[in-house]
Amino acid sequence: MRILFVLICSIALVCLAPDVQAGKTKEKKSAHGGAVSKPSNQGKGKGAEWTKSKGAGKSKGHNWNNATYSKKGKTWSNANYAGGQTYKYKTKVKTKHYDLSYKYNPKIQNVKFEKNYHINGSQYWKGERYAAFRSYRPEWHDQGWWRNHYNRIVFTSGGWYYWNAGWWYPAWGYAPNSYYAYNGPIYAHNSLPPDQVTANVQGALQQQGYYRGEVDGQLGPLTRAALANYQRDHDLYTTSAIDRPTLESLGMT
Repeated sequence: MRILFVLICSIALVCLAPDVQAGKTKEKKSAHGGAVSKPSNQGKGKGAEWTKSKGAGKSKGHNWNNATYSKKGKTWSNANYAGGQTYKYKTKVKTKHYDLSYKYNPKIQNVKFEKNYHINGSQYWKGERYAAFRSYRPEWHDQGWWRNHYNRIVFTSGGWYYWNAGWWYPAWGYAPNSYYAYNGPIYAHNSLPPDQVTANVQGALQQQGYYRGEVDGQLGPLTRAALANYQRDHDLYTTSAIDRPTLESLGMT
């Protein structure tokens, strides 16, 4: 019996040995002949292996190139939005009265009268707010003619200006020796005379770093260059002059 029992156990061990050995070394082979091990948690995920950072999932998916937003300061900027401009809520600029000289500035060349003159580029400035520039044609008349046709004529900075429909225009011929730094309309902000309007614009441009000259009320080349730079930076028509959209952008209206 003992011999029979030993023979039965030996036969059982021989039969079980291949399966036991296969359980220790059983592995799948990859296409390149190497072994591929199965992770212990495989099957629990969604099929992709990735690592989630601590802050992931909190973003709304907008990638605006480090856009900044400040609720308290009421300013926001975005390098990839609207041409990279910075937008700010405009603050109202109070009108000031400047102590200006009624004499012309000898450093600024006197503009000459041209009968068929028109403002270059004005034909491209669309909208009623720019109609004064598109239709402007200088006129030469004597003092009596101007007095009969316009009831508001002022003398500032060496020249005579007449008021018409909210704009100031040079009254060419009113006085033979009149001086004008600019040939064109000036928006009559708050019904101020043209030199005070110009001075307030110069002051506003100074505060924003566009104008570094003297506040003299003269719409000369330096002031017009500052206006042009400001208008280009704020997506306005480059009139290089004092118009209502520019004053609104500066916070003057």
